[in-house]
Amino acid sequence: MADRDDIVERLNLYGLAMDTRRWDLFDQIFTPDCAVDYGPGSCWNALGAFKDAFGAFHALFDATQHMMSNHLVRVEEDRAFSMTYGQWRLIRHAAGDPPVWDGSGYYDDEWSRTEAGWRIARRTCRVIYWTGNPRVQTPSEDLEFKLDLVALHKEVEGGRIGLLANRTP
Repeated sequence: MADRDDIVERLNLYGLAMDTRRWDLFDQIFTPDCAVDYGPGSCWNALGAFKDAFGAFHALFDATQHMMSNHLVRVEEDRAFSMTYGQWRLIRHAAGDPPVWDGSGYYDDEWSRTEAGWRIARRTCRVIYWTGNPRVQTPSEDLEFKLDLVALHKEVEGGRIGLLANRTP
């Protein structure tokens, strides 16, 4: 259970890092060469680039709130898999009324045991639902808003959820 507790603690730390804009905390969550996929046009293969992009994107907001829940973890020696649900609220008063964009989705993570503890080596994040004002997360009012939504059961059927895939040799 110690491995599971460490992983869940880091998942919760992710929410805190996001809302406090403490991108240095990502060093305690992700490997330096992490492969991160947040959907079309939002993929990174290095922690530095990921932190830079998230810092720039989140600079738009007056406030954010990220909640992580339903943590499921499977440990296989020096690697692990987790599935976590997330909900987030992004607030930007300059975007107009309402000044919020709410979303929910999931994080499908593959973890590596490092000398410093567990770190996410691969992450897939997908939005399942959103509501509110899409201009909240658009840097310019001239940009068209487009978001690809997914259904979790379809991702499982396609074998794209690491925790539920049979990966044990």
